[in-house]
Amino acid sequence: MRFDVGDAQVNQTSIDFAPRVRAARKIGEERANRCRSKADEVCPGFSSLALNFIAEYAKQNSRFSGENCTYAMKAAGIRAHDDRATGSIYAKAIRMGLIHVVGYVPRVRGNGTAGGRLYAAGPIEGCYFAEQGDLAREKAA
Repeated sequence: MRFDVGDAQVNQTSIDFAPRVRAARKIGEERANRCRSKADEVCPGFSSLALNFIAEYAKQNSRFSGENCTYAMKAAGIRAHDDRATGSIYAKAIRMGLIHVVGYVPRVRGNGTAGGRLYAAGPIEGCYFAEQGDLAREKAA
């Protein structure tokens, strides 16, 4: 790409980050599923208990952070070997339309770093994937 900046011309190399992002997401999904599987071994039924807890927590709290919900889940006795095992459960809850992301909050456990998600109950209005995705398939089953 060539940009004109005042009297100077600047050349910039175009970098396609999409393949790297896809690879990183795939690795992340694989690791999250492996962590969730181990959690189900250590705490039988963890996945379904955690999913039901998130759904109920969302109904009782108009907006909530994933960290606060995970802390409440642990206080209720639903514990995995590693808190990261809940990540794939939140992703499933989003796919099923039980919750959706409404914003971002600083992470408490991340020492105030960015990346904490703020959730609300239900699917995003007009979201085909949430309305027709896993939830529709699970209702049909």
